[in-house]
Amino acid sequence: MARPTTWRRRAAAGAWLLLLLALAPAQAQAQAQRQMVAAAHPMAAEAGMAMLRAGGTAVDAAIATQAMLGLVEPQSSGLGGGALALHWDAATRQLSAWDGREVAPAAAPPNLFLKDGQPMGFLAAAIGGRAVGVPGTMRMLEALHQAQGRLPWAELFAPAIAAAEKGFEVSPRLAALIAQEAAHLQQDREARALFLPDGKPLAAGATLRNPAYAATLRAIAEQGAEALHRGPIAAEIAAAIRAHPNPGLMTTDDLAGYAPKRREALCGPYRGVTVCGFPPPSSGGATVLQILGILSHQNLADLDPRGLDAAHLLGEAGRIAFADRNRYLADADQVPVPLRGLLDPTYLLIRAQLLDRDRALAEPRAGNPPWQAGPPPASQPPQPESGTSHVSIVDAAGDVLALTTTVEDLFGARLMVRGFFLNNELTDFSFLPEVNGRPVANRVGPGKRPRSSMSPTIVFGADGQPMLVLGSAGGSRIIGHVAQTLVAVLDWGMEPQAAVSLPRVGALNAGLELEAGTAAAGLAPALEARGFPVELRTMTSGLHVIRILRGPEGVRLQGGADPRREGVALAD
Repeated sequence: MARPTTWRRRAAAGAWLLLLLALAPAQAQAQAQRQMVAAAHPMAAEAGMAMLRAGGTAVDAAIATQAMLGLVEPQSSGLGGGALALHWDAATRQLSAWDGREVAPAAAPPNLFLKDGQPMGFLAAAIGGRAVGVPGTMRMLEALHQAQGRLPWAELFAPAIAAAEKGFEVSPRLAALIAQEAAHLQQDREARALFLPDGKPLAAGATLRNPAYAATLRAIAEQGAEALHRGPIAAEIAAAIRAHPNPGLMTTDDLAGYAPKRREALCGPYRGVTVCGFPPPSSGGATVLQILGILSHQNLADLDPRGLDAAHLLGEAGRIAFADRNRYLADADQVPVPLRGLLDPTYLLIRAQLLDRDRALAEPRAGNPPWQAGPPPASQPPQPESGTSHVSIVDAAGDVLALTTTVEDLFGARLMVRGFFLNNELTDFSFLPEVNGRPVANRVGPGKRPRSSMSPTIVFGADGQPMLVLGSAGGSRIIGHVAQTLVAVLDWGMEPQAAVSLPRVGALNAGLELEAGTAAAGLAPALEARGFPVELRTMTSGLHVIRILRGPEGVRLQGGADPRREGVALAD
């Protein structure tokens, strides 16, 4: 019997975003031979390109891009959040993973999100100080700049400072999200003054100036990331968090003690290339590699990318991988994570054998990977994840950078300090510290990094050179967005713009989501008949992809920006 048709009840959800998508201009694929920036807003991509044209590196461009994103796309990322970056140094042929993920305050208890023994509602937990993690974006980018930057640090903030002081035109997407979140933004004095002047949400086309953000950037330009982590700004951050009616536990000592980490990228084979992603605390790299490892046993090349069988295989591989993700993946600095076992080829072959091309699994369950340290933890119950932005960059020297950056939910904690929003990233922890008496790996803990789904990805060809750089926004949906895009390019031979424009199909935990308002939605009845629990969703994926082609005439770059958002790929 087919499962209940939840997709019919959800088909109308997010209609206003579908309208914005319909009104958005079609994206033309960017082409270049030298350097490229693909980011979620034209002004952000322009800021990055300005650094490249001034002789800067991919890292210089990323910092300028992030500074501008915090101004023009404040709902998704910024100074008050966290970020993960993969960086390829062409000169040394070295790949590194830079972890700027937020951490829980030293006083955070496992029951942070329990009330009377029960999990809090998501918004009750997310809005205010309780869920604010110690931000890490700027300290991570500063460390990356010290290792790989060329331009002076202060120069990287000049475009965003100028735009914050002069003002910029509010985009249709930002205006729609301000209106959507007006009731929450209204509760914060600084956010209310900035986004709801005269009590009304800013309309598209209005000029938005943020002098407080300009002042904060000037402090960072002069003092480095320490301006956020020590001194008056840090004191104001901690005070705002602890004074909120839904207070948090962060102190100035937590802010001062934050340190980014340089990690080893997580890589695996697929169709003769090497796909590299981010290790824990992100679940993105491992879960994408699991999906690809399961799909590697299927012949995808002959399938219609928009067809039923392709959707079936993408969805089922994702559902199987998510079952493992929800049990095992967490901050590996604090809990045992059996990464070696989860990505072991024999284990992935066993998992791949669960996939039936005619029928969906009734209930995908976590497997039992080898090389576990101790008994397996309990599986984490599903909970919301959203927000985020992604930047892909290739510079003239051949350096490559994939940066995924976030404040978690829309406008983070809806708590603004000195012109920027604080994150609500601690909601990425499990609200339940244990299930049936067994601990959840991703439970809250002091100084612990919450599990992420961010999936900055760099793909290397058989020659060992980077051939693809990508990532996405979308909370836990990031994993499916990135996996589908990789299959589109590597199996179906699509160019980047076609791949990011493809109707979204992907698993979310045990369910299968199809992009509403696209051809994918028409597959719902047939997929339900195969046993999938199907839901139609508006997908604002925010993919940004650069493909690097090498031939007798040299290097050629192709870029794709997601038409569901306002991003562009700019190039020389």
